[in-house]
Amino acid sequence: MVAVAQHPNIELRTLAEVVKVSGFIGNFDVTIKQKAKYVDWDLCTGCGTCWEKCPSKKIKNEYDLGIGSRTAIHKVFPQAVPGKPYIDAANCTKLTKDKCGICEKVCPTQAIRFEDKDELITEEVGAIVMATGYDLFHWEETYGEYGYGKYPDVVSSLHFERLVSAGGPTGGKIVRPSDGKVPKSVAFIKCVGSRDDTKGKSYCSRACCMYTAKHAYQVKDKLPDSEAYVFYMDVRTAGKNYEEFYQRSLNSGARYIRGRVSKIYPRGDRLVLKSEDTLMGMPMEVEVDMVVLATAMVPSEGAAELAKTIGFSTDKDGFFQEAHPKLQPVETFSAGVYLAGACQGPKDIPDTVAQASAAAVKVCGLFSKSELATEPMIVEIDSDKCSGCGFCVPICPYNALSMADLSYRGHHGTATRQIAEVNPSLCQGCGACIPACRTLALSLKGYSNEQLVAEVDALCL
Repeated sequence: MVAVAQHPNIELRTLAEVVKVSGFIGNFDVTIKQKAKYVDWDLCTGCGTCWEKCPSKKIKNEYDLGIGSRTAIHKVFPQAVPGKPYIDAANCTKLTKDKCGICEKVCPTQAIRFEDKDELITEEVGAIVMATGYDLFHWEETYGEYGYGKYPDVVSSLHFERLVSAGGPTGGKIVRPSDGKVPKSVAFIKCVGSRDDTKGKSYCSRACCMYTAKHAYQVKDKLPDSEAYVFYMDVRTAGKNYEEFYQRSLNSGARYIRGRVSKIYPRGDRLVLKSEDTLMGMPMEVEVDMVVLATAMVPSEGAAELAKTIGFSTDKDGFFQEAHPKLQPVETFSAGVYLAGACQGPKDIPDTVAQASAAAVKVCGLFSKSELATEPMIVEIDSDKCSGCGFCVPICPYNALSMADLSYRGHHGTATRQIAEVNPSLCQGCGACIPACRTLALSLKGYSNEQLVAEVDALCL
């Protein structure tokens, strides 16, 4: 989903992706690929008649992570805004086999458009806010001892979240995916992929402790006669009222066991967890009906490529890099590009909302000014020395350098040659391009070779 913010209107584009970004702060040109929806949203009222009559009803729902089903024509997710459907072209028999077409026949507003095509749209924007979210760590092969794929009752925390949601595939009822039975005991394993330098990620995913406490509490609340076991390394409850909620989960009857689970294997129709209780100093086995894994949060798929497209950097773990962790936590090294949410690092909802609010305020502050303050110590180019080789252009991490034509008077009249040109709105004065210049045409304002030599000469007198 792409929200294109421009004064005085705000336009929301769904099923769209950014393919190219050029320009600079206040003057970005964003090329957007608008995917075909096959539904005219100006006519559609979101009545639901089309997806109720659609015969393709057994397609795995990606929003429910495959534990629910959907039709070929459906909304992006239940709470989508606007609440209007689109057609999944890969699973629509009308688009793949030229059969069916029931949705077109039953639509009361004649909003179905099977002839719809993808299109490229270019928008002029003043600022960009990155809010690409996160994905779950692909632990299936790395943590094969947990049996994901082999044992259908081993699920991730997001699967469980959809199970307990009133808008989920089971209407909020906690059932086992394998047979639909109500589990009598559920085990939660934290830090699957987090804080693991050997097989996973070294960082803490932050949100896992609290949503696992919530899930354990929901098991005890919805299934009073059930057992909830939580296997943990440490419990981190740093937010406001977080410790109180953790104590509430404990008081509900959830059993917290400090230790890592080494293996999961079946015994009949149940699952056995081999672990240890490090506080008691003894090995243990727990037999449960269902296992929920709190997996690590990682950057969303394609985030690194999107960062390259827009022109800013990522950190060692692939999250978007902020300009300064304390003084500029929502800004990037590319002016006019801001960060919000888990794209910058693992976050829970309160921190995400706070950062999104900060990014929105930064954009409002940017648009409220008639002039922009730029970095004074930027690169300057001596046109007489520049040979036009262009070696400096690909080195600049901020895309501040480009090649331009310079007119000059030669022996046979006016001629042109190419030289490097710097965009002062993009240049951050990092100096990465200066060592690449073989003709010494580039220098940092205030730090030219002549100025440095003069300073040394003055100190030696």
